[in-house]
Amino acid sequence: MTSQTITRYQLEGRMLEVCTCEIICPCWVGENPDGGACDGSMAWHIDQGQIQGVDVSGLTVALAVHLPGNVFEGKWRVVVYVDEFATLQQEQALLQAFSGQLGGPIADFAQLFGEILKVERAPITFTVEGGKGKLIIGQAVEAELVPFLGATGQTTTLIDSAFSSIPGAPAYVGKASLFRSTVPELGHNVNLKGYNAVQGFFRFEH
Repeated sequence: MTSQTITRYQLEGRMLEVCTCEIICPCWVGENPDGGACDGSMAWHIDQGQIQGVDVSGLTVALAVHLPGNVFEGKWRVVVYVDEFATLQQEQALLQAFSGQLGGPIADFAQLFGEILKVERAPITFTVEGGKGKLIIGQAVEAELVPFLGATGQTTTLIDSAFSSIPGAPAYVGKASLFRSTVPELGHNVNLKGYNAVQGFFRFEH
């Protein structure tokens, strides 16, 4: 009798990320963040996917984070935002996956979390049009992102970086024409222009 492989999650979608590091964020290549610490936000919009049989297509999960030092030293302080349109079952599934409880590539990323300070449901705006992205998380975060372009007009791409919030996929580096973050739990009181931004597609399966 052969054992059957159980797929815990299959997720495909897009990611947006902004932070207080200058261009390009040193964390992605394993170096210390600019200024010694990094405050940022990242979001994954799931275009299509399921977690343990629960359909989570069309939903977004986002983080506000404080990195006290090098990205690989962990001890991140995190506030998690779950799409206000998620049902209770969908919310539980998203939290299981993105907190690392279900293993796989998401767990490799989530193991860097030192403390999840709060989980909050919030209205989340996530759009990417013509290479430009917008992320709004309730009253906490607002960001607009523009990718860098190479000599041929193609987006500038970071591949095989030491760190990634979309493991296994290329990242499109750019800058945030706007990044505001007010998250008291993390000490965020950010209002910046022209700092680091990253976009990308992801496919997480485990």
